[in-house]
Amino acid sequence: MTAPAAGPRVIVLTGASSGIGLATARELAARGHRLVLAARRTEQIAALARELDPTGVRVLAVPTDVTDDASRRALVAAATGHFGHIDVLVNNAGVTVEHGWWWDDADPLRVLRVNLEAPVELVRLVLPAMRARGHGHIVNIASVAGIVATNGLYSASKFGLRGFSLGLRRELLGTGVQVSIVSPGFVRSEMTASARLPMPGPEVVARAVADVLSRPRREVIVPAGYRALAWLDRHLPALSDTLVSRVVIRRRYGHDKKI
Repeated sequence: MTAPAAGPRVIVLTGASSGIGLATARELAARGHRLVLAARRTEQIAALARELDPTGVRVLAVPTDVTDDASRRALVAAATGHFGHIDVLVNNAGVTVEHGWWWDDADPLRVLRVNLEAPVELVRLVLPAMRARGHGHIVNIASVAGIVATNGLYSASKFGLRGFSLGLRRELLGTGVQVSIVSPGFVRSEMTASARLPMPGPEVVARAVADVLSRPRREVIVPAGYRALAWLDRHLPALSDTLVSRVVIRRRYGHDKKI
């Protein structure tokens, strides 16, 4: 088993075109890492790659639909072809049902496909080479909604991603491959644009992702104040019901609870 090289790493980052992904790409590039930017929006990631590295050597943009098997395989092949290997996979791409109740949505299961199935399948693609090399790092962007349930399908996807990550971490103990979860609360992004809640920018999550690569941890909750909500949900669930229902659900999704 070989130790990971110090210094820049080759990082595949999904959902890189906006929000947390965009902020994370900038943070990782500023710290000297080599990046493979994946997202469906071709023009946005191409422009971001030029911004971060005009030479095209250190940053590669790969248009990717994470729900499509051929697209996922093409992403891994492009990253490996350009850089020779993948050190880190950051599964950041995510969606939710933005408006109305999830059961009224035409395709609510897309939330599970993007948020849970795609990360699992991408891990399956990169893991054999990481295990063979004796090092690597999987970073899954979950959510506080995967600790404190707020939305049926979105929380299901993030609870699932947390469970997958925690189990995978234990399966890989001793292999040299690390698994970390970054669980954000509400931060400013396209996904939360309609939320009537105080929110920091996505940079707080980006810094957490970059930090966990140099100091691996099982799970990081950001902003840190959301740890109190997780404690409340575990120890005082009735009070948490009231808080989540009256504040989070109404202000995030605009639901008035009248069904």
